[in-house]
Amino acid sequence: MNLATSAKRLAGLGHEHRLEIFQLLVQAGDDGMTVGELQAVSGRPPSTLAFHLRELVASDLVTQQKEGRMVRCRANYQALDEVLQFVKQDCCKGVALPVFGAK
Repeated sequence: MNLATSAKRLAGLGHEHRLEIFQLLVQAGDDGMTVGELQAVSGRPPSTLAFHLRELVASDLVTQQKEGRMVRCRANYQALDEVLQFVKQDCCKGVALPVFGAK
């Protein structure tokens, strides 16, 4: 994973409504939730929910699947794991600081 992809995914979670929606999908597990179920549980207006879901889908953190007239949303656990691993990959290795005035 690269820095740009990581930043996009973290930005996708960077709003409290999107984080709440994502947490609901994580709690729902592999079955996910329909958009209607998400709306009922979150209490968000449909247009607000749709806006935030678009951001989560665009950042690859949520997948959607059409089921007749309904749309089922699922958390993309692999994408979440990848971004968390990217953030932690160099944990505690130290940072090489430039030496000023060295010749």
